[in-house]
Amino acid sequence: MHCILPGPCGPLRIDATDDVITGLSFMTGDTTALAPTSPLLQETCDQLNAYFAGRLHRFSLPLAPSGTPFQQQVWHALQHIPWGERRSYGDIAGAIGNPRAVRAVGAANGRNPIAIIIPCHRVIGADGRLTGYAGGLERKRWLLALEANA
Repeated sequence: MHCILPGPCGPLRIDATDDVITGLSFMTGDTTALAPTSPLLQETCDQLNAYFAGRLHRFSLPLAPSGTPFQQQVWHALQHIPWGERRSYGDIAGAIGNPRAVRAVGAANGRNPIAIIIPCHRVIGADGRLTGYAGGLERKRWLLALEANA
């Protein structure tokens, strides 16, 4: 099941089972909102709206992103980056105990199926520059600015 939440940086598609969130992705174009059809989807929308309003700094939702064991390790590490902070790909590689896996961390970061909630937007280049983001660099800038200003 899924719903579509109109968000301040574009519509978001939220995918879930009865028990877990399996995906959150940015949509393009003029997409019509689709109301949540389960308590979990409603709670996810409520938490996202609180996040966008600057009132929620840490999500508390059951997540089940589908990926390899390495990707799972990276995505777990991303969830420990505090609100408003940034980490480099090298920082994440070190956090998972594999400091030479910087490029693999970048690839796993780019395949994160649950945007925003698993905060891959908080990962930047070692030189402090914003690097690629599946939702587009403008959205990444927007999310980082939200966290910096709230």
